[in-house]
Amino acid sequence: MTAARPGGERSFLRFWTAAALSAFGSAVTAVALPVLVVQVLGASPVEVGIVNAAQVLPYAVLGLVAGVFVDRWRRVRVLMWASVGRAVVLAAIPMLWLAGGLEIWSLAVLLLIFGSLMVFGFAASQSLLPQLVSRDRLLIANARLDQTDAAAQTAGPALGGGLVSVLGAPAAIAVDGLTYLVEAAVVARLRIQEPPRRRAAAGGIRREIGEGLRWGYRHRALAPLAVSTHVWFIANAAAFTTLAIYALRDLALAPVAYGMLFAAAGVATLTGAVLSPWLGRTAGAGRTIALARAVYPLAWLLVAVTAIDAATREAAAGLLAAALMLQGVAAGVENANEMAYRQAVTPDAMLGRVNATMRSANRTMAAVGALLGGVAVGLVGPGVTFGAVVAVFAVAAAIALFSPVWGARHGDDDAGMQTAE
Repeated sequence: MTAARPGGERSFLRFWTAAALSAFGSAVTAVALPVLVVQVLGASPVEVGIVNAAQVLPYAVLGLVAGVFVDRWRRVRVLMWASVGRAVVLAAIPMLWLAGGLEIWSLAVLLLIFGSLMVFGFAASQSLLPQLVSRDRLLIANARLDQTDAAAQTAGPALGGGLVSVLGAPAAIAVDGLTYLVEAAVVARLRIQEPPRRRAAAGGIRREIGEGLRWGYRHRALAPLAVSTHVWFIANAAAFTTLAIYALRDLALAPVAYGMLFAAAGVATLTGAVLSPWLGRTAGAGRTIALARAVYPLAWLLVAVTAIDAATREAAAGLLAAALMLQGVAAGVENANEMAYRQAVTPDAMLGRVNATMRSANRTMAAVGALLGGVAVGLVGPGVTFGAVVAVFAVAAAIALFSPVWGARHGDDDAGMQTAE
C-alpha cells in the first residue's frame, strides 16, 4: 500500500469537507426524489422501480470500464469533473419541470446520466483515500466519513422535507446540485502527489478488467464478502423501493414526516459509525461485519409486521422509525470496516478496478432489487414484499457468518491472505 503523502492530513480535511457537502445534498435528494416521483409525477409502482433502477443501472454498463480508467487517470481530476457533471444533471430536473417537460422517461434519462457520473466519482473517491492517510488510519478515516454521512442522514432528511414543503421537490433537488459544485471547487484544491499512473496494458481493457475481477473474487475473504454484499444490495433496494410506496402512498405520510424517518435512521447510523473503529479493532473486521448483517433481517421483519397489521398510521410510523434505526446502527458499524479492509488488502495500482468492480456489481444488484420491489408491490402488496426482503437479508447475513469473512481482521495484507482456487 502507498504510504500517506506529506500534507496528506490537510488534504484529508479538504476531502472530508467535500464529502460532507455532498452527503448533506444527497440526503436532501433522498427525500425530494421519492416525493417528486410518487406525488408530483404520480408514478405507478413499476415506474418507481424504473426510476430507482435508472440511478444504478450505469454501474452494470460502465462500472468495470470505469475502474480501468480510474487506475490510469489522476483520481483528483476524475472526482472533480464527476462532481461538476452531477451538478449540471441535477440542475436540469427543476428546469425541465418549470418548462413542463419533466416526465418519468425524461427523469429516468437524467438519472442514467447522473448514475454514469457517480460510477466514476465513487471509484475515484474510494481509491483516493489510501493516498491521503496511512494504512493504519484507514479505519478511523472511513469511520469519520461514515459519521459525516450519518450526520447528513440525520439533519438532511429533515431539511429536505422542509425544503420540499416550502419550495417543492424539484427546487429541493437543485440544492443538491449546488453542493456538487462546491464539492468540485474543494476537491480542486487537494494538494497531493498521486503516484505515476500506468499506461494501457498489453492486453487492453479486457485484460485490466480481468485483473480486477480476479483479485476481488479469488481473495479468500473479499470474495465471500463481495457475494454477501451483492445479496444485501438486492434486499436493500427492494426494501426502500417498497418503503417509499408504502409510506408515501398507503400511509400518506407528509414529506416532513417521511424525512423524519430517515433522520431517525441517521442518528442510529451515527451511533454505529462512532462505535465501528472500536468494534473493528476489538472483534475484527469480519466478525463486526457479519454480526451487523444479522441485524438487517430483524429490522425489516418489524417493517413487514407493520405493513401487514398496524393499528394506526401513527403506530406504523413509529415502528418504521424503530426499524430504520436498527438498520442505521448496523450500517454505521459495518461500512467503515468493510471499506477499510478492502482498501488495506488491495494494491494501489489495482484499487480503482477492485472498487469499481465491487460497486458495479453492488449497484447492478440494486437495480435488480429496485425493479423486483416495484413489481412485487404491484402484484402482492407491501406486506408480502417486505417478508421476501427479510428472507434475502437473511441469506446475505448467512454468507458472511459462515465463510472466511468471519476470520478477517484489520492488519491482514495481500501477501498474507490465501486466495481461493
